[in-house]
Amino acid sequence: MMTEADLSGLKTKLDILAGQYNVPSFAESDPVQFPRRFSDKRDIEISSLLTSTIAWGRRSMILADAEKLHCLLGGEPLRFVLDGDIEAIGEGNIHRTFFGRHLRYFLRGLRELYRNYGSLEDFAVATGAADSEAAAWTLAENINAVLCRANRSCRLDGPSRCLPDKPDKSALKRLNMALRWLVRRDGIVDIGCWEALRPSQLFIPLDVHSGNTSRALGLLTRRQNDRKAVEELTEVLRRFNPDDPTVYDFALFGAGEAGEEV
Repeated sequence: MMTEADLSGLKTKLDILAGQYNVPSFAESDPVQFPRRFSDKRDIEISSLLTSTIAWGRRSMILADAEKLHCLLGGEPLRFVLDGDIEAIGEGNIHRTFFGRHLRYFLRGLRELYRNYGSLEDFAVATGAADSEAAAWTLAENINAVLCRANRSCRLDGPSRCLPDKPDKSALKRLNMALRWLVRRDGIVDIGCWEALRPSQLFIPLDVHSGNTSRALGLLTRRQNDRKAVEELTEVLRRFNPDDPTVYDFALFGAGEAGEEV
């Protein structure tokens, strides 16, 4: 078990790493560059959701495929969601195992959501996610319900590629990443266009790499990369920065880049 002195020393090192990587140039090679293209909050929300949905695998492929996805929307996410020809999107591959049918499924749900609530933030408020201690999981459940209604089905040809079918136990890495982009307000990399959630409510976007790095640093003991691991890791990071725990997502990225030698 780490002592308070150990934790203090690790906090100092993570603060340094966060400062090194939470810089404007970070966005140039990160998927956050796509929602950062827009000024309308609703465009930012839709871009954040869709970009984060395909943000897994090789970074160069993510960026190329996110560009392709935005081209399918005509470079205008909100306009396409409200009035675009969703059914004209073909069956082709968007990113790895995410295909045109998955994008159509997601867009049908987003059309219903935006027509009925105006914005994802207003939807989060109306459905209780903004007041939840587990905002991402509450939001995922409610988005899934809209997707099911809009598609008259809760499944495609297998588990939904938009959000996990059963998000309650999932790490929800991609949605937690989208929320980081939308909620953190330091004006450096993240956009911070939402007011309904506070940065203190956010959870770390946990994937294989950040999980392995966190274990190597002694921040995480749980072996699975699931919701319990996200909660365990975020609780430690809140001890370092209660108001902004996910700033350390940059530090974990930096630690991974440095070969976990911090």
